[in-house]
Amino acid sequence: MPHTVIEQPPAQVQAQAQAQAQAQAPFDVARLRQDFPVLAREVHGKPLIYLDNAATSQTPQQVIDVFGDYYSRYNANIHRGLHTLADEATAAFEGTRQRVKAFLNAEDARQIIFTRGTTEAINLVVHSWGRTNLAPGDEVLISMLEHHSNIVPWQLLAAEIGFTIKVIPVEANGALDMAAYRELLSERTKMVAVNHVSNALGTVNPVQEMATLAHQQGALILIDGAQAAPHQVVDVQAIDADFFAFSGHKVYGPTGVGVLYGKQALLEAMPPWQGGGEMISTVSFDSGTTFAAIPHKFEAGTPAIAEVIALGRALEWMESTGIDAIGAWEGQLLDHATQAVGKVDGLRILGTAPNKAAVLSFIVEGAHSQDIGLLIDQLGVAIRTGHHCAQPLLHHFGVDATCRASFAAYNTLEEVDSFVEALQRVIGMVR
Repeated sequence: MPHTVIEQPPAQVQAQAQAQAQAQAPFDVARLRQDFPVLAREVHGKPLIYLDNAATSQTPQQVIDVFGDYYSRYNANIHRGLHTLADEATAAFEGTRQRVKAFLNAEDARQIIFTRGTTEAINLVVHSWGRTNLAPGDEVLISMLEHHSNIVPWQLLAAEIGFTIKVIPVEANGALDMAAYRELLSERTKMVAVNHVSNALGTVNPVQEMATLAHQQGALILIDGAQAAPHQVVDVQAIDADFFAFSGHKVYGPTGVGVLYGKQALLEAMPPWQGGGEMISTVSFDSGTTFAAIPHKFEAGTPAIAEVIALGRALEWMESTGIDAIGAWEGQLLDHATQAVGKVDGLRILGTAPNKAAVLSFIVEGAHSQDIGLLIDQLGVAIRTGHHCAQPLLHHFGVDATCRASFAAYNTLEEVDSFVEALQRVIGMVR
């Protein structure tokens, strides 16, 4: 059979060439850190070591500059005006939609809905698709690994409608129990709601396989991608995701903005979730209201314009840095930290699934996580302590709280060493 050469679009060829160049070049974390002004500050007289990236990543100057530029040069409402500032603001806003489309490899920019974050994106699906399509006797599968934002909305709707929620269990190392998942799937399953990466443990779920299995049963899959988007390339078409959500503040962007991707046919069939301006076609007291086409049907009112534009700049920063390169560097940081804390007496790591993301959750025998978090902050190290909005998961492992160090592109191996040294000092103080 003759070999067929498929000619690729110039943009795709350019992106592939850039990715290959980035893969061959060393990861210059020292230069990269210069983009983040907050990393130059001190906390309690110590250089800041920021290891709370799973909660919120820091923001590069290029993204910060977007706000000054927008508010000083073209602050205007979008889509509605005919004047120059409105045109410029609309073009920048819609430019981010195109960038998100490319970032997720969505088929069409109309599939990109801007929300306030992953939580609102999930709620949109629950209250628009779920309220329309779920009934008593139906089942929604949710994994034990879920953030509360992918549990509570389903519980609220289940209490109202009467469908059943079933939980996909996890194995001892924090990996999802795929055998149990296959057994739970049935003709009653209408939706699988699962995170791509666990915020509490770093477990990376096999979402593409899970989507295939769900679709074989006629079910849909909603993927919480808040912890995946910062660390790896996401391809919603390859995954065959029905819905995919992520937040701006996890991907080096601003708070208050996020994204919901949905398959076009699903979004077109779903009713609006919120009513107001921008999401309408016509409004009449006599004949009622008709609604705008997607994506505007789901974007009622004036959006977070500057934040959306800044999100586009953050994604541009990630792509120019190299998403695969970021993930590989974070993997080195995680491996280094895992080996180092493994030598700390009485420390137990929760979540040891293979190929996990850059999240290190642990408990220390004889020490409360809150005490560790407060004291290590005095040494300039920022980590997260508590239940990480994943109480069912932590209770499953017999704990109420953990310490969590999570890594980003700008962290260094030296910071990891300083963190472990500080941790050992703190443990000596609280035991």
